[in-house]
Amino acid sequence: MFTLLGWIFFGMVVGLLARALMPGKDPGGFLVTMGLGIAGSFVGGMVARMLGYYGPNQRAGWWMSVGGAMLLLWLYRKFANQNSSIS
Repeated sequence: MFTLLGWIFFGMVVGLLARALMPGKDPGGFLVTMGLGIAGSFVGGMVARMLGYYGPNQRAGWWMSVGGAMLLLWLYRKFANQNSSIS
């Protein structure tokens, strides 16, 4: 239970940091921010493992997590804006 709450809190902080570092209007709300933060941490960790920065059982650091969240936020903005211009 505490692990799940820890991931949610970590995702919220990482998502908020990613939003603060990327200027522009965001099409999502608080839950989207939290989800992007959690997913960004996962993506950042996977990329870091592929590059050899972390071992298989190590967690992603703050910077890789924020970088992954910023990548996902950029992709989310790109696709959310395309979908809103279609309709």
